[in-house]
Amino acid sequence: MQTSPSGKVYLVGAGPGDPGLITVKGVECLQQADVVIYDYLASERLLAHVAPNARTIYVGKKGGDHTLPQQEINTLILREAQAGNRVVRLKGGDPYIFGRGGEEAELLIENGISVEIVPGVTSAIAAAAYAGIPLTHRDYTSTLAFVTGHEDPTKTESSIDWGALARGIGTIVFFMGVKNLPNITRNLIDRGKPASTPVAVIRWGTTNRQQTVCGTLETIVDIVAEAGIGAPAIIVVGEVVRLREKLRWFEKRPLLGKTVLVTRTREQAGVLVKRLSDLGADCIEVPVIEIHPPENLQPLDDAIDAIASYEWVIFTSVNGVSAFFDRLFERGGDVRRLGHIHTAVIGPATAERLRGYGITSDIVPESFRAESIVDAFRDRAISGKRILVPRAKEARPILIDALQKLGAVVDDVPAYRTLASIEGRQRIVEALQERRIDIVTFTSSSTVRNFVNLLPPSEIRELLDGVMLASIGPITTETAEALGLQISVTAETFTIDGLCAAIVQAVQTCGNGRSAP
Repeated sequence: MQTSPSGKVYLVGAGPGDPGLITVKGVECLQQADVVIYDYLASERLLAHVAPNARTIYVGKKGGDHTLPQQEINTLILREAQAGNRVVRLKGGDPYIFGRGGEEAELLIENGISVEIVPGVTSAIAAAAYAGIPLTHRDYTSTLAFVTGHEDPTKTESSIDWGALARGIGTIVFFMGVKNLPNITRNLIDRGKPASTPVAVIRWGTTNRQQTVCGTLETIVDIVAEAGIGAPAIIVVGEVVRLREKLRWFEKRPLLGKTVLVTRTREQAGVLVKRLSDLGADCIEVPVIEIHPPENLQPLDDAIDAIASYEWVIFTSVNGVSAFFDRLFERGGDVRRLGHIHTAVIGPATAERLRGYGITSDIVPESFRAESIVDAFRDRAISGKRILVPRAKEARPILIDALQKLGAVVDDVPAYRTLASIEGRQRIVEALQERRIDIVTFTSSSTVRNFVNLLPPSEIRELLDGVMLASIGPITTETAEALGLQISVTAETFTIDGLCAAIVQAVQTCGNGRSAP
């Protein structure tokens, strides 16, 4: 049969839930895809790797509720490939471990479509590891079996050899078996497995919603029912479960079970999301602001052309640094134009961004606010000196006024604008209405103002009831309180790390913020 000349399908394992567990090759496939067909257990955060012009199609299957039946999924994959597209079928876990990837691959090959398999980390291994359970251990067992807990319902009899499992396998992992847990435990006990054998049931393994309960074959059914554990979950049966109390690590993270709304710009959210995720939080990224060039670039261009006349350049934010140098380079200049200039910055992040252009700032005050810059200049002879401040058009006037009072000639030049983003309005409101958000982070006054503007005024108090509001510093907090918000956490160190540390302390101290469902 002739193979399609251009269409190709990659069956990619997305891993069990933690987006960091996808393989490098899996990410490369997503980046190069024309079409991505993904299911319920594949983290949506992985879609950030997909090119803007690629199409994404959700075909999730959740506890029997199928967006598309498997046969229609197969037809969809085939149709997209026959149209000449590079198709990624993104599947939770591994495509060939109870993922029906074999069926999809067979159909494609029978129809002459080129297929490549990109294995994924299966939930059996990852969820157990995140729960502190090594599936094999030289002191406990050297045998391991993966078993479906939900056989094909059209079968007339089970193909599982329960006697062999009960008597011959040290560790047994059941997939998709929570609904059938009473049958699983009964079959194992009836075939000779001791009723005292340890059992762990792990729900939403490797995600911030991970929940683990332990018992024995005799007690686990009642324990799971009492805890309300449902799908998706895996069941681990064997003596290795006893190691959990000693080796558990993931569930000790301080923000596990908390969902945090990150309101920063899409370009800057990554660092905060990474920090919060490492602490166990599940992050929802919905930028409420966007960074744009100023409406009139002429003042910035004039300042760049006259850069030799300035003695100081003060950068008040990371965005200001990026906007200034982007424009400098667009106009054919480079950092040598600033060889004679002294620089001052607000905050270590701004200093770090400036170092990225090969310049170490002369002034990095201990306090990360405009007033600290002014204090640093009081002992310097700046009367009559020209100072350039490329910053946001909407910035506070306090810095400029204070420098002018010290005698400096200050050019306050708009380098960028902060505009409201309304793209995520519905997503934010729905998440708050459904009580899915525990914590909202604000990293600037503009994020506060635009967040408030997105919410229905008459519903703000109700929507934010019980939600922890966390601010990166006192200026942001002042803005929030002026708008009627009650800030629960204000970072003492006005950085991303400081904000995260303040959130952790608040959660550990008083448990603020709703628990994830």
